[in-house]
Amino acid sequence: MFSYWEQQSFLQYDHIIIGAGIVGLSVGIELRGRFPKDRILVLERGFMPTGASSRNAGFACMGSLTELLTDLELMNEAAMLQLFAMRKSGLERLRERLGDRQIDYCENGSYELIDEKAVPALERMDDLNRLLFPLLGKDAFRRADQRIADFGFAAQFTKALVENTAEGELDTGKMLRALTDLALQNNIEIKTGVSVQRFEEQENGVRVFVPDTLRREEWVLQCRKLYLCTNAFTPELLSGEIVKPGRGQVLLTHVIPGLKFRGIFHMDDGYYYFRELHGRVLFGGGRNLDFETETTTALQLNEEIQNKLGELLRTVILPGTPFEVAQRWSGIMAFGPTKQPIVKAFSTRIYGAFRMGGMGLALGSEVAYQLVHTLLLDEK
Repeated sequence: MFSYWEQQSFLQYDHIIIGAGIVGLSVGIELRGRFPKDRILVLERGFMPTGASSRNAGFACMGSLTELLTDLELMNEAAMLQLFAMRKSGLERLRERLGDRQIDYCENGSYELIDEKAVPALERMDDLNRLLFPLLGKDAFRRADQRIADFGFAAQFTKALVENTAEGELDTGKMLRALTDLALQNNIEIKTGVSVQRFEEQENGVRVFVPDTLRREEWVLQCRKLYLCTNAFTPELLSGEIVKPGRGQVLLTHVIPGLKFRGIFHMDDGYYYFRELHGRVLFGGGRNLDFETETTTALQLNEEIQNKLGELLRTVILPGTPFEVAQRWSGIMAFGPTKQPIVKAFSTRIYGAFRMGGMGLALGSEVAYQLVHTLLLDEK
């Protein structure tokens, strides 16, 4: 049973966004810029974002050499370049919106370790540089083999080292905190711990159903427009789109005295990634070891993959250097038959931006911009 005041002031909105991650908050900020007087609500079912927005490695990246070559196997050159440009634009929008100091953005170097099976990719590096040069104004990749010994990587594994010249790193926590603060400053309401059960489109808008666990009742929120920014969790609310979850395993070591490297690093077609973080090593990935188990939205650890991360630290990344693991966690990404994100109008009232392909940090701001400024053509 609801009061008159609750019904009058807390149930009616112009825009409701489901998902308070990078994409959802960015959509809200874009909407505020276009509709300064509208009521905007962001709903998040967890205390914090549930997927990967607060659980990623903080790579401000657009794709390593082997990742982009894999992209070319899944799509033509024009589509690959369009996706690369979206990642680049998304990172630029994020940095411009929040400021580099706010998110601890820096460029300490970005590299890819090339093992034996990846050596043939080196022969295609010049061709890929030519493709990307119009977008970057410089070569995206160059050999940096001389740094293998400097960084202390195992020479028997690392046959070559490729520098990615256009990538950086940031602090994921500070980024999401700054994005949340900016949304609040723009009078965007954010309610956490609210799990949307379903929605119904009607002639005059959309009804959004959420439970009130304390009163054991159901709230029915009303909005003119609804936006699904739920990435891997989208199939729970919307059918018909191919969205497969992909869990990423992560560990973080204690501080390692005399750590030899800084920056961000890719391995094995991007399936593994690591970085220096305040004298520690953050290392993640490995879902290619067990795709079936890692195709899940359950935030749990996979012992096999966590053990593999530890093994690679001991044998490849930190050979001969003792370390201890301080933390372990996982995050949920979303994938599909291609790496293209879904940015779509499902009707004149329901929109979606999801399936970031593990590149939500790079794509989030750009897909939000496209959704609000390209798809909402019927709004004034």
